[in-house]
Amino acid sequence: MTHVNEKEIDDRTEEQKAIDAWLPITSDRNAKWWYSTFHNVTAMVGAGILSLPYAMSEMGWGAGIVVMLMSWAITFYTIWQMVELHEMVPGKRFDRYHELGQHAFGEKLGLWIVVPQQIVVYVCSCIIYMVTGGKSLKKFHETVCPDCQPIKLTYFIIIFSSVHFVLSHLPNFNSISFVSLAAAVMSLTYSTVAWAASVGRGIEGRVVSYELRGEKTSDNVFMFLSALGEVAFAYAGHNVVLEIQATIPSTPEKPSTGPMWKGVWVAYLIVAVCYLPVAFIGYWAFGNHVEDNILLSLEKPMWLVAAANMFVVVHVIGSYQVFAMAMFDMIETYAVKTIKLKPSTFLRFTVRTIYVALTLFVGMSIPFFGGLMGFFGGFALAPTSYYLPCIIWLIIVKPKRFGFSWWMNWFCIIIGILLTVLSPIGGMWTLIKQAKDYRFYQ
Repeated sequence: MTHVNEKEIDDRTEEQKAIDAWLPITSDRNAKWWYSTFHNVTAMVGAGILSLPYAMSEMGWGAGIVVMLMSWAITFYTIWQMVELHEMVPGKRFDRYHELGQHAFGEKLGLWIVVPQQIVVYVCSCIIYMVTGGKSLKKFHETVCPDCQPIKLTYFIIIFSSVHFVLSHLPNFNSISFVSLAAAVMSLTYSTVAWAASVGRGIEGRVVSYELRGEKTSDNVFMFLSALGEVAFAYAGHNVVLEIQATIPSTPEKPSTGPMWKGVWVAYLIVAVCYLPVAFIGYWAFGNHVEDNILLSLEKPMWLVAAANMFVVVHVIGSYQVFAMAMFDMIETYAVKTIKLKPSTFLRFTVRTIYVALTLFVGMSIPFFGGLMGFFGGFALAPTSYYLPCIIWLIIVKPKRFGFSWWMNWFCIIIGILLTVLSPIGGMWTLIKQAKDYRFYQ
């Protein structure tokens, strides 16, 4: 399942060439370095940023600052590893995460280690973006028309999903570049609105408490664990890094690593500019009364809050499409290479329509934003972002034992495993609690 680089493309059969020309990831390799910037920003700065002040309120100032900065540093290191690993083997390009896993762990074991995690990440991210888009539309409606008849969240999720039944039929990553660019611009815009409006709220001089949210020690423990998952979810872009890099042209003289790494550098600077002010200023302004979506805590100026929520809608449209495109590639690859179905417009239309419908249905059934973030952040996203790249690095690169790289990788592995084991416990506790509150208020 490994794809060769452009120099070896003639070794494939005509049928293989036709299939690769049809699949979303390998059909177009003409992306520029800035494509990787806004694709990575769109993939990472999504729903997760809105919950960061809430995560801070579950951890407190000291632990919250440490976790935020450490997560940024660790995931920056691991995304660098993935960019370098893309063409680590001469003559090969690992166009998909699972192809890199197969090279490191073996053909069968690599699939079983990587693919289930990727499926969980893609599907759960899309579900959460469905919920986020619906919540933001609901907040927009309530802000611009406070006297209107209340409308249930599920209807707003349906409205949000309607655009995906259209955009999901764009063929490949480069074809959604305009959506991704708009989403990246919106991420900068609404994150600026979120922290700037929070500053306005904070300087009003209202009494704010920074005590932990829980009434009991056990509650605070579960909330802290859930917060770890919420932060892990915010750094979720690694699952599409190789797929994004696969769209960049590469030759022995000019490998894709250079432009991709330039794009990632810019993207991670944007991530820091977006994440840290929103997390710290949002928590400073609202304390332990902040909502699990910071924009829900802002009430004025009304026009700015309404605009910010529409910016979020545009952004999560792009975020949904980036993760969905990677999922479409996985499904369509399986359909034409394993099941041997003929590549066709009908196959693509059917697969993608069913996928959007399924994520819509689950999003309507479980519209609990905070709990979803905490649970899936630790359960699915921490492995693929925090420590799986380090394990693969140790296997393929084999750094000197007890050297800096060796210690750095093992540090990330230990931190990532702790996140994977502990944060889903807190996320499940939060999910159950929010489900009870949701049923009560309905």
